[in-house]
Amino acid sequence: MDANQASSRSDEFFLLDVREHDEYAAGHVPGSVHIPLRELGARQAELPTDRTILCVCRSGSRSGMVVRALAQAGYSVENLDGGLQSWEAYGHPLEDVSGEQGMVI
Repeated sequence: MDANQASSRSDEFFLLDVREHDEYAAGHVPGSVHIPLRELGARQAELPTDRTILCVCRSGSRSGMVVRALAQAGYSVENLDGGLQSWEAYGHPLEDVSGEQGMVI
């Protein structure tokens, strides 16, 4: 799903950010939930089964792996094409952990 579609429909999704802690702290989609890729197996119970999960990472690569795994596990899941680099390029909001303007690292 491209960044413009995702932004206009963000309230429909569970936004899952699978990047590392420092990446998330620097900038993330407001309202997203942070579960780093390496922690996802242990924290899978935190994922909803009643709505579509939109997975995000920096470029779409890590989140693409998560999408494939979660789809095989029966979740409704989408990937953010181009990741947060694309999101940022289209001018959609990012915030850091203090609520200020964020950036993709």
